[in-house]
Amino acid sequence: MRAKRCVRVCTRLILLVVLTPAILLSPPPRLFAAAPAPDATVPAVGRAWPVGSRPEVLRGWEPPATAYGPGHRGVDLAAAPGTPVRAVAGGRVSFAGRVAGKGVVSVELLPGTGEPPLRTTYEPVTATVEKDEEVAPGEVIGTVDATGSHCTATCLHWGLRRGETYLNPLSLLPPWLLHRGPSRLLPVY
Repeated sequence: MRAKRCVRVCTRLILLVVLTPAILLSPPPRLFAAAPAPDATVPAVGRAWPVGSRPEVLRGWEPPATAYGPGHRGVDLAAAPGTPVRAVAGGRVSFAGRVAGKGVVSVELLPGTGEPPLRTTYEPVTATVEKDEEVAPGEVIGTVDATGSHCTATCLHWGLRRGETYLNPLSLLPPWLLHRGPSRLLPVY
């Protein structure tokens, strides 16, 4: 009986000695998806996230190897149904309606984003704007639909194109907005 107890205690001590350094030296868990390298062809003109102040990126941008190859031509941001969707940057609404049963809003960004100009897309969205309407950065352009999402949970798919070329929409966000962590309250003396 005493030998069994000694073996059990020794096993626990060995595990403690082996696992403690491994746990202490391992990197901290990631709270957010890793930020992509910015695309030099995309000016960081964004002034707001499309949903929330720093939504979780459920699936990042995965460019296809070929024009018709598999990939993910945008990013999926965690968002509950009814969440307000905001224009990332100012521009003109080039489309607000349904495509293949999903609500879609496209905003052609302001001049100065290159030729042809950049265009952002948001889906599934119930639009509160109309075609040819001018929108300001951060202005609400619709709400996240409860149906039509390709995510396992409801999300907003945010895309970016220049002509027929898909680009990483996170490249629109300047570093101060992309890497901003949670707010911290400081004591007042």
